[in-house]
Amino acid sequence: MELATGALPSVIAKLGDLLVGEYNLQKAVKGEIRFLQSELESMHGALGKVSATPADQLDPQDKIWARDLRELSFDIEDTIDAFVVRGMGDDDDHSHSAKPHGISKLIDRSVGLFRKAKARHGIASEIMNIKSRVVEVHERRRRYEINIAVGGGDKPATIDPRLFARYTDAKELVGIGETRDELIKILTEENGVSVQRAGKVVSIVGFGGLGKTTLANAVYEKIRPLFDCCAFVSVSQTPDLKKLFKGTLCQLDAKKYERRLNENPLDEVQLINELREFLQQKRYFIVMDDIWDISIWKIIKCALPGNDVGYKIITTTRIFEVAEKAGGVYKLKNLSLNNSRRLLYGRIFGNCEDTGKCPDEELAEVSERILKKCAGVPLAIITMASLLACKARNKMEWYEVYNSVGTGLENSLDVKNMRKILSFSYYDLPPHLRTCLLYLSVFPEDYKIEKDHLIWMWIAEGFIQCEKQGRSLFELGESYFNDLVNRSMIQPIYDMYTDIVSECRVHDMILDLICSLSSEENFVTILNGRDQGSLSYTIRRLSLQNGNEDHAMTSATRSLQQARTALVFPSATDLVPVLRSFRVLRVLDLQGCDLSQGYSLKYVGNLFHLRYLGLRDTHIREAPEEIGNIQFLQTLNLRENPICDLPLNIVKLRHLTSLCFDGFARVPDGIGSLTMLEHLANVLIDCATVGMMEELGNLTELRVLCIIFWDGWNDKLLGLLQKLQKIQRLSIDVCMSNVRKNIGGLDAWVAPRHLVALKTENICWFSSLPAWMTNPSHVPNLRSLSIAVREIRQADVETLGRLPALRDLQLQVDHEELGIRGVVLVIGSAGSFACLVCCGLWGFVGPAVFRRGAMPRLRTLRSRLSVREAIAFAGAGDDGLDLGLGSLPSLQEVNVSLDCEGASEEEVKELKAALRRATKIHPNHPSISIDGDGQVSDDERE
Repeated sequence: MELATGALPSVIAKLGDLLVGEYNLQKAVKGEIRFLQSELESMHGALGKVSATPADQLDPQDKIWARDLRELSFDIEDTIDAFVVRGMGDDDDHSHSAKPHGISKLIDRSVGLFRKAKARHGIASEIMNIKSRVVEVHERRRRYEINIAVGGGDKPATIDPRLFARYTDAKELVGIGETRDELIKILTEENGVSVQRAGKVVSIVGFGGLGKTTLANAVYEKIRPLFDCCAFVSVSQTPDLKKLFKGTLCQLDAKKYERRLNENPLDEVQLINELREFLQQKRYFIVMDDIWDISIWKIIKCALPGNDVGYKIITTTRIFEVAEKAGGVYKLKNLSLNNSRRLLYGRIFGNCEDTGKCPDEELAEVSERILKKCAGVPLAIITMASLLACKARNKMEWYEVYNSVGTGLENSLDVKNMRKILSFSYYDLPPHLRTCLLYLSVFPEDYKIEKDHLIWMWIAEGFIQCEKQGRSLFELGESYFNDLVNRSMIQPIYDMYTDIVSECRVHDMILDLICSLSSEENFVTILNGRDQGSLSYTIRRLSLQNGNEDHAMTSATRSLQQARTALVFPSATDLVPVLRSFRVLRVLDLQGCDLSQGYSLKYVGNLFHLRYLGLRDTHIREAPEEIGNIQFLQTLNLRENPICDLPLNIVKLRHLTSLCFDGFARVPDGIGSLTMLEHLANVLIDCATVGMMEELGNLTELRVLCIIFWDGWNDKLLGLLQKLQKIQRLSIDVCMSNVRKNIGGLDAWVAPRHLVALKTENICWFSSLPAWMTNPSHVPNLRSLSIAVREIRQADVETLGRLPALRDLQLQVDHEELGIRGVVLVIGSAGSFACLVCCGLWGFVGPAVFRRGAMPRLRTLRSRLSVREAIAFAGAGDDGLDLGLGSLPSLQEVNVSLDCEGASEEEVKELKAALRRATKIHPNHPSISIDGDGQVSDDERE
């Protein structure tokens, strides 16, 4: 699915289901359905061309036709879904209840047949109505001779606004000197030694408008005199390679090639050979700017030979994968706050580049907000400066500009140019990614969007429809998410400890673009307290972000019956629409809204089309029984609510794939019938629900499982885990347990190859590290490991260090129970724990010592130290207490918990002083937190 094609792909597939499904449709109706299928498939092909064309290049009639067909596709899908719901209702009711007998059975069967006959008659009428509307749209297109061959005609040529980046006056560039010099150093040095005669490729990658072309040109102009020949070539999205190679040759040697190539044209292969021959023995420097496709780069690379004379190549791209394959990735950073200020004020006031201070104190506050919105992106800052320069130096007018950009409503020439630059990335996306990106316009600016919930919303909307290569819809959605990250369209938010992407954010300038597109095509209706301009009467997706009273009027005067998505944010809680307003709703998310003050969820059971229901942190004390009526529900999130029991009829939701709630909510019997579940958290197992272990074994599709044992563990856990061969994230917690009886309970378990995260803290489920955990080839994707083991050997730690994807390691050892004293753990193999960013070591009686080369990316270190053992270790060495913290080049944070048993106050102070000294002399000056335990207690940060 995609913006211009609406629900057509889904509709075409569903029409096919009507033909082959067990709906007993009349022969004539099936004929009409086949006609509709063929007609819509043809229209879908034409709409594909429309969808790939920027809006400013489309004929107005094409836009109208696309809009009409898109709206029609939504109505068709709603009609089909309503028929399926009516047709399946009776079967679904009887499948979950006791079978009727005698006269009751006869009456129920008769009523069921009557209802189904009525439903079939209804769909026949609807199909005829749909056919007439499709024919009408088709005839209107013919009547006005709409040109489907988009992109043609005698339209005036437009100027690509990216062109100006290369020709910006050097004095207008702020903060580029330091970045330019850094890049030159990368190009010309290796470990601090000049390598002028060595070849080097550097790929600058970053968000659109970040200044990649500007930086490449600054480097180009600075060092081009050092080379025999140079060229700066713009590649673009759809390059003419023959023209590109010809232009490159002319830049390298204009005298030789300009006339020659005009008189004797060469084909692509001949041009490549000519370039190779010309460059083979020359020290050349070439910039290939704006590469979008790795296949294009591979062809270009054929023309750029390696040599031992010394060549340098710079590429620029918005796509991380392209940069990675081209080699020498250089992630361009956003401007610092000070440089952002200098750029903004210099553009507006003309004389503030050096101070970076706002000359007008009244405008300082709004200026800081504007800079926060721009987030260090030069294009955004320059655009905002152009808007502000035309305004009076009045705080209210500046706030108007601040509020308008990011909503898609500002339409000045500068903002349009900015959108055009960013839109190149948008139109380069494949159709399915465009829709997924546009959906992000439902979230407010600066909102942290949870990755998993976003993907479930995409699935509920039907944006992800077909499983591929054995992957589930969620896994396919995860690949969509990663593609958007790699293409710099969304900003990933990494967990500071695990370095795993759990959330994302949309840059305000991208948000402005997608809000503009969404508003234009009635994809999303956003109510956020700002002037929305003209709104469509029909609301397809509603994002209620603000409690403005005008929004209540909007909701009251516009129909919500065709709304497919409704997101209400906490500041708009008072305006949550009544559930009876919706007829075809698929996504309802009320996260953070306080519903305890009288809002009724009674009618949620009437939302028969609902696929996603988000009630997280809504202060409800019980989940409504009516949830069991939503037979197509896929995602139910009840986290952070004081719910004691889940509804008994929740086990009727056979399409449920994600079910989240807090651990104190009891799950009813029959959970094993939800065989499509992929995500289940958090299941409490106690003496009353111990039989549930058998049922959980039926959920073989589970990828994520969080389970809590209350007062002991169950000996059926091992058997359960052996059945869950698709598990990727597993968390096992135990409350109020006799720790000793659980030791080694999972020794016989062998994790599946695709395990990503394992958390079994507090209890020694493993007596030692199992063989699969020390085999890098068995768990190549394991990123987070948090376990407690009875004992561990030095060799085991070295083996763990070879796990290729491990980012987070929390290792608790029960050595003290075994009476092992004086054990020193040495982490010193070069290259071990290459990806680790967070490490916690607990229960080791002796200290852990780090040698150079290990844990090169470690940012956070947590550990518990025995004061007596650490002092003993210090006394045995020549350098006192040196744990090797200086060998961890990326260290940012140290958290130490001290076991002061048997230690004097003086010894505790000595150890604390040694730890603080180690962090002070570290090049990064990491923060340190020390928690004393026993006779001396202290907590400090430096």
